Amino acid sequence: MERQITDTNVQTEKKLTKTDLNKCFLLWHLLGEATLSYERLQTPGVLGCLGPVLKRLYGDDKEEFVNACQRHMEFFNTAGYYGGSIIMGLVCSLEEERANGLPIEGEDISAIKTGLMGPLAGVFDALRQGTAIPIIASIAIGMGMDGNFFGPIFYMIVTVLYVMVPCYWMFQTSYKKGKEAVNGLFASGKLERFMTLATAVGAITLGGLAATTVTVTSSTVLHLGSSDMVLQETIFDAIFKGLLPVGFVFLSYFLLQKKLSTSKIILILIAIAIVGVLIGFF
Repeated sequence: MERQITDTNVQTEKKLTKTDLNKCFLLWHLLGEATLSYERLQTPGVLGCLGPVLKRLYGDDKEEFVNACQRHMEFFNTAGYYGGSIIMGLVCSLEEERANGLPIEGEDISAIKTGLMGPLAGVFDALRQGTAIPIIASIAIGMGMDGNFFGPIFYMIVTVLYVMVPCYWMFQTSYKKGKEAVNGLFASGKLERFMTLATAVGAITLGGLAATTVTVTSSTVLHLGSSDMVLQETIFDAIFKGLLPVGFVFLSYFLLQKKLSTSKIILILIAIAIVGVLIGFF
């Protein structure tokens, strides 16, 4: 009798392999932002990356496998690389525990995904797009403006490393430590302090990038009696050095806040430039 119990335990124990986890991680980074659905956004990528995991855990039980696939076809949207890596690692951990008989319902897994995707999106979208990318881009743009062909290559290499290295660590950590790792991330307060610092650094970087790369000057000369007044030097520079570049930066920001696409904003700036040249302002 004791031998039978031992054999049953060995039979029913299910463990994800390193290959399964690596496939899940790589497929998420390949599919997460590449298979967006109008109805469910990142959901096709979710099921695609979890495919090897679900087959390993429920491949011998068709009903459980189908239920798991349906569970992960629910709406999903978060900060693709970072937030998704954390959530996918956690889902792998939860699905493994459920497959081994722990009292974890499918609704619990869905609720955890839904509860985390919003907060993680808010954190990591701001961190990546508002802080890291401007800093890396400013360095690459500076290299390019100096004639260094390595600028674009630098941008691509550093961007890939900046995404893949921390994301892999977060994926593995959330898988190994489960909910405790995610709860600790928010409960410690370190994340909030880091985000405040990162946001400040990002704002400073964007300001420096705008000041060094945006060039707008006026060629208007006002003829006042017997003297000429250069509008750029006597008015704009006297009020605020770089007033026109700052004005165009804030105009672009204002249009973005109005939910205009970047293509429309570029067309508006081109139209302003054409009109300005025709009337002799630029």
